[in-house]
Amino acid sequence: MSISRRQILTGSAATATAVGLSVAGVLPSLAGTPAMADASTGASGRPLRPFPPLKDDPNGILALPEGFSYKIVTREGVTDMSFGQGKTPGWHDGTGVVSMKHAGLTIIQNHEMSPHMSQYGVPHIPGTVYDPGAPNAGGCTVITTDPNGNLTAEWVGISGTVRNCAGGVTPWGTWLTCEESSNAAGTTWSAGGQTGRYEKNHGYVFEVFPTDSASQLPKPIKAFGRFDHEALAVEPKRRRVYLSEDASGPNGLFYRWTASAGRLEQGIANQLGDTEGTLEAMQIRLDDGSIVPDVAYITSAQLGRPFNVTWIEVPDRDATTKTVRTQFADGTVTRGKKFEGVWSNGDGCYIVNSFAFAANDLPPDAAKHDGMVWFYDYKDETITLVTYFPHNPFAEGEGASPKYTDMTFDSPDNVTVTPWGTLVLAEDGVRASHVLSSIPGGPTYAIARNQLAIGTSNGFPTYSEFTGPTFSPDGEILFVNIQSPGITLAITGPWQDYLR
Repeated sequence: MSISRRQILTGSAATATAVGLSVAGVLPSLAGTPAMADASTGASGRPLRPFPPLKDDPNGILALPEGFSYKIVTREGVTDMSFGQGKTPGWHDGTGVVSMKHAGLTIIQNHEMSPHMSQYGVPHIPGTVYDPGAPNAGGCTVITTDPNGNLTAEWVGISGTVRNCAGGVTPWGTWLTCEESSNAAGTTWSAGGQTGRYEKNHGYVFEVFPTDSASQLPKPIKAFGRFDHEALAVEPKRRRVYLSEDASGPNGLFYRWTASAGRLEQGIANQLGDTEGTLEAMQIRLDDGSIVPDVAYITSAQLGRPFNVTWIEVPDRDATTKTVRTQFADGTVTRGKKFEGVWSNGDGCYIVNSFAFAANDLPPDAAKHDGMVWFYDYKDETITLVTYFPHNPFAEGEGASPKYTDMTFDSPDNVTVTPWGTLVLAEDGVRASHVLSSIPGGPTYAIARNQLAIGTSNGFPTYSEFTGPTFSPDGEILFVNIQSPGITLAITGPWQDYLR
């Protein structure tokens, strides 16, 4: 997730409720140009039913609505990994359910760490190591549960990677994990009283299999480019991949990779050459054909309006002399502060920008915001703003009334599409941290709040972000993580009553 707004703001916060209009074509049956619809109904066309108020947890971990409950699946430094691999690593991040069988579920989870960032880094297990020069750092674990979400096993899927942030589930049942780091080989690191040097370049995507540690392929997919990757979505036809970049100075970009021939399948790193296919950056076009230089020029006034998208090829995808995003002059691509979560619903993908409000976050004549959710239509090659959090520097500031905590939101980050076509967002904001139910073009509701304080700021408690929301395919369990301390939670309840 890189730098959160919690790290930017000190002494005040910025939040807002979501503003929107229902948009046909961004719900389960997407077709043609999005159009305005009745914002009082959800994805099923039924009247919207707000989630009940959140009730504080006597255990001080997770506030939930009446009728919902949670269990802890894994916890950093507490639960044991299988095969003697040590304790569960910390800094839980992007997560995906990759398979569901009669015996239970298989989940693959990122751990967003650099070397020795935590006592509980991802251990270097034979068969999983990419860079021996990145010990006790990021990677992924493979988690299995029974059908009710109870932990049955956990083991290392990849290690020796750095700041594994988000990623995406593939149509064939693996996980693509993204490094939100572009450290070069030879760069030194120092943390936890340790010092070392990276032996390999970082900033890649890797594929992780739901198999044992010895059967992994810790090899970068260089065709997808080397930059500060955040998340991605694989188009169902398996010929295109859409990737977000969480970076600034200048702001990051949104990318599309297209195969030159054939379709993607398991074992991408061996399937593709380093320069296979075409990697392109997004250009959002106005009606006169001009390029929108930054997403922050588009505001709630344009909710539901599709914009045409074109693409421009990346000159040097491996960033041998210049980072990928600096290979484009301003105005030739559409930049955005904190391109974050990406998730496909089959007809297109949802894309999140977390926030832009500080002086260096956006052009001086663009509009500050506390979060944007977009929908990119694969067929029409259009992008539509479907949720918008206007900037409000006072809504959750220190001293703000707690009465409105569960009504004012900021900094959406990870996103997932529910089995009913609506969205669940994870907040990475200031003060209160929520899991949110979001109707594309409609309202946003709090469905969970982190109660596990990790510190204080000017006498007020601070809370870690939520990460990695993902549903079991049958819609029974929402898995979500508290990043610090790293905890994976399985939340159950009458989801279908509120999410469709």
